[in-house]
Amino acid sequence: MPSSRQRPKPRLFVFDWDGTLMDSERQIVQCMQMAATDLELVAPTYASVRSIIGLGLPEAILRIFPGHDKQTHERIRHAYARNFVAEAGGRCEMFTGAMELLTGLRQAGYLLAVATGKSRPGLDRVLEQTGLTSFFDTTRCADETASKPDPLMLNEILTALSVFPAEAVMIGDTTFDLEMAARIGMRRIGVAHGAHDVSALQVHKPVAIVDDIPALAGCLASL
Repeated sequence: MPSSRQRPKPRLFVFDWDGTLMDSERQIVQCMQMAATDLELVAPTYASVRSIIGLGLPEAILRIFPGHDKQTHERIRHAYARNFVAEAGGRCEMFTGAMELLTGLRQAGYLLAVATGKSRPGLDRVLEQTGLTSFFDTTRCADETASKPDPLMLNEILTALSVFPAEAVMIGDTTFDLEMAARIGMRRIGVAHGAHDVSALQVHKPVAIVDDIPALAGCLASL
């Protein structure tokens, strides 16, 4: 892979959503645990749910609840979605500085996109709630394409915006985000305030790992 000094200035920043722009880890975990309780299943541990944040919901449920049949997995999916929409685990908020970062990037003329494990209805709902729908040039959700870490959703975003991998940067808090970018030679930045530990993020050789959104803003400005 060429060094960052050999890369062109980025035209496109692709953001993961949960754990990167929105502080939703606790709600995701609690809603998954509630779904298990609703169906009289053994509730998964906090750590086990945290580890799958970023995957598409069917893939996540398959990992958390192995040994159950497809019908049970589907019931879990519906129970989780019901609890999440009802904000049973609490209301999610954007990380401090996220709105300002996106506003600044937009005003500077960068292309912006979202690549997320959320469903299309879930992402559309939260974009409307936060007033961010118009900020992104395109978005891809796990129920429309292959789940992370398959890079298909990134390739679809690049094609839609006519951007080469070398002109884009993926920003995410999980190994799934960084792995999918690495698989197509895209620069990637890890965010340490999300679901996966720094040591796990480092495996996929990001150009940087930042502690918070203000640090991310400075990192993006330096590329």
